[in-house]
Amino acid sequence: MDGKSSSNHAGKPIRCKAAIARKPGEPLVIEEVIVAPPKTGEVRIKIICTSLCHSDLTFWKLKDPPAIFPVILGHEALGVVESVGEGVHEVVEGDTVIPIFLPDCGECTDCLSEKSNLCTKFPFSVSHWMDREETSRFTDINGETLYHFLSVSSFSEYTVVDIVHLTKIDPTIPPNRACLLSCGISTGVGAAWKTAKVEAGTTVAIFGLGAIGLAVAEGSRLCGAKRIIGVDVNQDKCEIGKKFGVTDFVNPGNCEDKTVSQVIMEMTGGGADYCFECVGMNSLVQEAYASCRKGWGKVVVLGVDHPNAMLTFNSFEVLYSGKSIMGSFFGGLKPKSDIRILEKRYKDEELRLDEFVTHEVEFKDINKAFELMIEGKSLRCVIWMNK
Repeated sequence: MDGKSSSNHAGKPIRCKAAIARKPGEPLVIEEVIVAPPKTGEVRIKIICTSLCHSDLTFWKLKDPPAIFPVILGHEALGVVESVGEGVHEVVEGDTVIPIFLPDCGECTDCLSEKSNLCTKFPFSVSHWMDREETSRFTDINGETLYHFLSVSSFSEYTVVDIVHLTKIDPTIPPNRACLLSCGISTGVGAAWKTAKVEAGTTVAIFGLGAIGLAVAEGSRLCGAKRIIGVDVNQDKCEIGKKFGVTDFVNPGNCEDKTVSQVIMEMTGGGADYCFECVGMNSLVQEAYASCRKGWGKVVVLGVDHPNAMLTFNSFEVLYSGKSIMGSFFGGLKPKSDIRILEKRYKDEELRLDEFVTHEVEFKDINKAFELMIEGKSLRCVIWMNK
């Protein structure tokens, strides 16, 4: 199929409902919107379910750029292809897909290399438009432009996504599980598997046991880590972490006169082999670096900090310690190939996804998902569009 579809709406705008963030921090408003047909290289999909990721919460609260309003948030989802634009050969109407914020063109130097998942042809940015032209596919019923979010905007019954952001997925996997592979869980598992390349029998320390940190634990478990140390100020995460392979727990509030790094150094006899920062605080990156074993220790940064946050390291320590520090964007995964591997591991009952879903709500109750995350009660809340 190339720019054709048997959909009754193919080539025409669709009127549907979307949850719009009109002002920072204020409840989303469910309104009728107009979703334009896909243009060249684009696909219009019907969202089946979406889940709330912490990045949605961050940009919903953010008052300054790159935040922008009114916007349709949401980027962790599963949908079905409704129609395709010209030049699209990869998917056809009816295919089950997950949208992924990170592009994968499959053609540039980076996408063709096993060393990178950072597409050069479509470089990632926090854009509010479609990838190939700076225009929106959303308007409200008054004709006002509504902005896109992370190239996905899944808090809408229909959305338009560039093909470089879509990955086909096995339709037999339950939608409320498959959607988790769209962002956070894949990021955490990938960070252990692809970025750090955690080895069997090693020790891992994870700073922050939110959904991504717990996914790092899950990835480390799958890699055969012998000891997985979770660090979190929420004592409840001690028990929760055990479901995902966490063997030891450190609460910074209970360390008395010692730093977390001192505690971990003592626990491990010299430091963890791999340390993951999953909160987004430069001070925790420093603490993770201090907690890492000299000679071969790796620090992997996953948390999204303030854009102007800086890291400061002693030059001589960097020289003689032999430690390395690296970033892990989407866990180092290549969306169109590595997600298939995670999909298979879930089907083979190796990868745990079920335990991440703590709540499910209907679309009309989407603001409840935000409340649950703010209160720290949910790992992943799945939002069903029409249930």
